Amino acid sequence: MSTYRSSFQQKRQRNRRRMLIMIALFFVVMCVIGFIFLNNYSYISKPIIQTADGKSVSLYIPTGADYKYVKNEIVSMNVLKSKKAFDWLARKTNYDENVHPGRYVLVDGMTNQQLVNMLRMGYQTPVKVVFNNMRTVEQLAGRISEQIEADSISIIDAIYANDSVDATTFIPNTYEFYWNTDADDFIGKMAVEHARFWNETRRQKAQALNMTPREVSILASIIDKETTKTSEMPTIAGVYINRLKKRWPLQADPTLIFALGDYNIRRVLDVHKNIDSPYNTYKYAGLPPGPICIPSIAAIDAVLNAENHKYFYFCAKDDLSGYHVFAKNINEHNRNADRYRRALNRNRIYR
Repeated sequence: MSTYRSSFQQKRQRNRRRMLIMIALFFVVMCVIGFIFLNNYSYISKPIIQTADGKSVSLYIPTGADYKYVKNEIVSMNVLKSKKAFDWLARKTNYDENVHPGRYVLVDGMTNQQLVNMLRMGYQTPVKVVFNNMRTVEQLAGRISEQIEADSISIIDAIYANDSVDATTFIPNTYEFYWNTDADDFIGKMAVEHARFWNETRRQKAQALNMTPREVSILASIIDKETTKTSEMPTIAGVYINRLKKRWPLQADPTLIFALGDYNIRRVLDVHKNIDSPYNTYKYAGLPPGPICIPSIAAIDAVLNAENHKYFYFCAKDDLSGYHVFAKNINEHNRNADRYRRALNRNRIYR
């Protein structure tokens, strides 16, 4: 009986030891799992972006860039708290094989998971593209290339390759684009915006003037170069429309400056009026063949809402304020012009 009890106790002890070993192994495994989980959690969920003064920064990824470029670019920005953590998650999620170009905004306090998901899914932030006061499409292309990925040469080439596109296609304003927009997509969107701008109301106003939208824009480009004072644009537009109705030459000094290609001229002289150019509106009646700048919305709307008056002449005021004085007949205009010439002479403005 005692032998049986002794054997039973030994068996119980062995089972107890086995149970303790299993419990110990379980705790070891759980600790290992917990350590891995906490380590991975810190790699995934802890903030990884720390910017100066808490301000967001923009990461630009060019078309064709690889993961090495992206990683080096972020590191060079000095906003990444752990290069190791970023690299680990990027490879775990296969971002290193799925790089998307564009502009990405890195926000202070962004976690590694948020950062990698944004880049991996291509959730880029659009840029605000602004242009105004552009004289030529070449100047426009240079300005646009400073704001999106497309370079100025590709934009110019795309413009000249499309017969339906010229300076009147581009309506100066603020637009949203993805940074990695190419030249063709830029022009395509501008064509859409042009069609949206020329709504039924504006088209009807142009038709009432017996002008096409393009002709309105050509006249608006002249007005843009005649004055910087928006308040008097409709009055100047009225003068030119009166001349067009009478089939007079427009005699617009800015068209001579455009024809000469010398934009430093401040005083148009008789010698300038001899240039043989279709843009010489002293020599050729009607509108010039194209715009002399990219017209502003204010100038376009000034033409469409031109004042109905009997002025046929205008001249810069002799106070050199930039405003103009208007006249109904040549005698009155000559007196105004003489006062302005004397003001130029007093201020030693000879060209």
